[in-house]
Amino acid sequence: MNLHNIAGQYVAAVNPWLTAQYQQSNGYTTAGDGTRTPSYATAVPVQVQKQPMQYRDLVQLDGLNLNGEKAAFYVNGNWQGVARPTNQGGDLITLPNGSKWLVVMLLENWSEMDGWSKVACVLQQG
Repeated sequence: MNLHNIAGQYVAAVNPWLTAQYQQSNGYTTAGDGTRTPSYATAVPVQVQKQPMQYRDLVQLDGLNLNGEKAAFYVNGNWQGVARPTNQGGDLITLPNGSKWLVVMLLENWSEMDGWSKVACVLQQG
C-alpha cells in the first residue's frame, strides 16, 4: 500500500504537487586539467512535492558539509543520492519557476514496498 499517495492528496491541499523536470546523472567527464563536467540524461516530467527539511533530515545531512538552501522532495520512484565510488547520483530537479535542485541524499526509500522516496536537495540555481 502506497501510504504516500494516500497522504499526499491531503497534503496537496496546502502544498500542491508540482510538475518538475528530472534529469538523471550520467556521471561526468574529466578534462585534461582535472576539472569534471557532469552530464545528464534528457529531462523527463515528474510529480514532486517540495517541503522544508525536518530536524531529523538535517541531522542526517550534518556530516556532508553542504552549504546553501536545502529542501526535501517527495517523489514517486526509486531515486538515489550521490554515491561517489560508483559515480552515481547527483540528479537534478528543475521546478516550474526555473530553480534547479541537486539530489544529494536519499532520506527515505520506500520504492520497493510502496513506490516512493524522500530525497534531500540543495539549490543550485535560483
